[in-house]
Amino acid sequence: MKDLLKIAMIYDFDGTLSPGNMQEYDFIPAVGKSPATFWEESEQLAHKSDGDTILAYLYNIIKSAKNNDISLSREAFMESGSRVRFFDGVETWFEKINEYAKTQGVEIDHYINSSGIKEMIEGTSIAKEFKKIYACSFFYDVDNVAYWPSVVVNYTTKTQFLFKINKGIDSVVDSKEVNKFIPIEDRPVPFERMIYLGDGTTDIPCMKLVKSLGGHSIAVYNAEDSTIDSIRNLAVEKRVDYTLKADYTEGSDIDMVVKRIIDKIKCDYELSVFKTK
Repeated sequence: MKDLLKIAMIYDFDGTLSPGNMQEYDFIPAVGKSPATFWEESEQLAHKSDGDTILAYLYNIIKSAKNNDISLSREAFMESGSRVRFFDGVETWFEKINEYAKTQGVEIDHYINSSGIKEMIEGTSIAKEFKKIYACSFFYDVDNVAYWPSVVVNYTTKTQFLFKINKGIDSVVDSKEVNKFIPIEDRPVPFERMIYLGDGTTDIPCMKLVKSLGGHSIAVYNAEDSTIDSIRNLAVEKRVDYTLKADYTEGSDIDMVVKRIIDKIKCDYELSVFKTK
């Protein structure tokens, strides 16, 4: 049987697949804070030390949990993740788009590239859909309680995972293989066969990188959010190819655009064969 052409679809999580931030569904209310208060505290921590904003919010999670006797076990994070809600169509999206791709001779590997918490994402109903989840994570002690960040994913570190996908490297810890020279034609997933979906500032470098290297970038927006104009401006500024409503149902703009991108990737690949003859 002929191998299917491989495509990578890479998604941010918060604001892309799910409205709001995953920490706001369960964890932040549990420590007695409003989302606005929690994020403002985290922002102030970062500014006070001129530090990384993602590290600051991870520290605030540990501090807030300890101060309120909230469990930071892996299981507790996953339980929080199970309460995360999704945009319309997300939970059936993967099966449907995979089926469409196969009719075109294409296989899709789905990835998460998020500044959210990996353990929470692993607790969601869609975790099984992803080949790899790149997200912030923790070290755990002998009692399986988180005590320190093990992986921090911010707007620049997100780009490293695109190169890992490009070169077929799943390991987060790897820093050798990903920096080895591999001819473009020998890389498992060329950038032109990537589709990146994101929504916020932490995604801009990735969306711009994928677009500039021949791939396809989609900025999604929540129709009920006040930041619609800033998302749409990303297309005007040529940082993304499309800005679309975060609706993953059959026949939605995202559904139609992604299917046409799959068609285009397949067509471009078939035409490229003739160029090498």
